[in-house]
Amino acid sequence: MSIRERTEAIERLVLSEHAMHASDSLGRLVPEDQCAIRTVYQRDRDRILHSKAFRRLKHKTQVFLSPEGDHYRTRLTHTLDVSQIARTIARALRLNEDLTEAIALGHDLGHTPFGHCGEMELDQIHPGGFDHNEQSLRVVDLLEIRSDGRRGLNLTHEVRDGILSHSGGKKPQTLEGHAVSFSDRIAYINHDIDDALRAGVLELAELPEVFLKTLGKTHSQRINTLIVDIVNHSRGSDQLSFSPEIAEAFIGLRQFMFDHVYLNLDAKKEEKKARVVLRMLYEYYSSQPSEMPREYFELYQGKEGTEAVKDYVSGMTDRYAVQLYQKLFVPDFWT
Repeated sequence: MSIRERTEAIERLVLSEHAMHASDSLGRLVPEDQCAIRTVYQRDRDRILHSKAFRRLKHKTQVFLSPEGDHYRTRLTHTLDVSQIARTIARALRLNEDLTEAIALGHDLGHTPFGHCGEMELDQIHPGGFDHNEQSLRVVDLLEIRSDGRRGLNLTHEVRDGILSHSGGKKPQTLEGHAVSFSDRIAYINHDIDDALRAGVLELAELPEVFLKTLGKTHSQRINTLIVDIVNHSRGSDQLSFSPEIAEAFIGLRQFMFDHVYLNLDAKKEEKKARVVLRMLYEYYSSQPSEMPREYFELYQGKEGTEAVKDYVSGMTDRYAVQLYQKLFVPDFWT
């Protein structure tokens, strides 16, 4: 028996009846030989972790555009928060931690520079629209190039489903995917409160006392309350959910954040400029596709067309997009 087979045997003994076992995976788009040591979900996690798209997350906006302070969240730190919360839930409910972690690490790979304003801009100007869930799947299926030159990470069905379905009203097929979906919301609501307080967009006294009384007054208290509640309310069930009281408070706090932070004019004052940057870059490379890197131009010449332009622009980090905009559209002064 190989190490992988022993791990799969342990999963069958230890995991919940509602968990997804690695040995029961529906497999990959392109069949591959099994690893002697790692399960299919462990391999997926490692492929995502070592991808270029994952590394670029460190320079992509979460809420506040290219923040100068060292302690503001980025898309990468958000991803790590989600992974930690999701793994805690998975372990408590005896779900598959490896599958959960792989989905969590890959769930935001398709996000644009400049956060959701970048997504909204591309959705408006690209003929096919833009959805970061679908783009994340496109990253792992097509855009990421492996060390041997092959396109795509060739992930398992369950990880791909979890990435595609983590938000936007889509329903994941596994409880591990559900755990990531809940963890995504738990993470961003709470760390965005922290960042908004640090940025001066919110004052502590503005946070609704009625929700804090239920969920907790501090960042760690709220996260602990939400995790404990979802675990206690979901044990032995084939679905995950909060208790009614916690769900009501969480939805109320989320709405408060939309009203006071996500749509706050002070927090969003630079977004018009960011959208101009993305629009100009998209239009430029649509008219000059041969100036894109070779791997994107090859897609453009094939059946992808302007999908490749969208791929290139959406994959940029905040600072790379700004630097490229300056290079293309801001004149250098004669020296």
